[in-house]
Amino acid sequence: MRSLPVEPAWRLAEEAPELRWLVTSLWSQHAVGIVGGEPKCCKSFLALDMAVAVAAGVPCLRRFAVPDPGRVLLYAAEDAHPIVRRRLEGIAAAVGVDLRDLDIQVITAPTLRLDLPADRLALQEAVARLQPRMLILDPFVRLHRIDENASGEVAPLLAYLRELQRRYALAVLVVHHAKKGAGNVRAGQALRGSSEFHAWGDSNLYLRRDGDTLTLTVEHRAAPALKPMKIELVEAGEALALQLVERSETPAPLPSSLDERITTALAASASPLPFAELRSRCRVRAATLYEHLAALTLTGRIVKAGDGGYHLVG
Repeated sequence: MRSLPVEPAWRLAEEAPELRWLVTSLWSQHAVGIVGGEPKCCKSFLALDMAVAVAAGVPCLRRFAVPDPGRVLLYAAEDAHPIVRRRLEGIAAAVGVDLRDLDIQVITAPTLRLDLPADRLALQEAVARLQPRMLILDPFVRLHRIDENASGEVAPLLAYLRELQRRYALAVLVVHHAKKGAGNVRAGQALRGSSEFHAWGDSNLYLRRDGDTLTLTVEHRAAPALKPMKIELVEAGEALALQLVERSETPAPLPSSLDERITTALAASASPLPFAELRSRCRVRAATLYEHLAALTLTGRIVKAGDGGYHLVG
């Protein structure tokens, strides 16, 4: 017979483990959760903004830092692949990175039904093989053939995603629709279907639209909630991305090009930076970095030292 471990109350840990963030203040490191909202609330844009931020190590929504970036695995079930690529390219352009330099892996299967054992095994195999930092599934309604209002059917599917999170130490973000006309209901309770969705999440992001105003609400299981924030979709040339409308503080401007990221990294170093270290800080492909270093060297902005490192001129 199984014996349950028991401890006297006075021997329990005095402090909870330190909370770690994948996206500071928005998504805890290994959280499962929902990006929810009614149709046309930019839920998919927010999920893709998270994908670019985590893969590139740049602040999400241009404010919320990513301390430990890494690979993202994405399944976008409702949008054609050219649309997904175009949106990702626009967000990447908005933060000054090239989509080709980002480790965002896209599941291209036409369907993924997580109520089917074969599809569950296929997703688990992909996660085990690719070891992503974050898994994004958009939207939940395309992931199954169950009754979303039936707790007994929803709970096992969410439990499967929780098992993936725990087994492979990754964050899981699921895009899910809210009920239409639920503007006066608390954000988490406005989610369509079973109350299991709201209870499941460790970090949840909710979007609401009132006319032209889009509001982002953040909830966490183990951290204080942020105040609701106004965001908007902004287009600037090829860049199209969400950004905050109201800022409680003005963040330092991000370098807008790879050349600026290179020179900023070199300026912050007291000694010449080796190629490998520079590539790690700039998060680009080796071939791309070689091209830019060659051009900057040719124009005299940087110099290659005798030990192979690079430093700024002057």
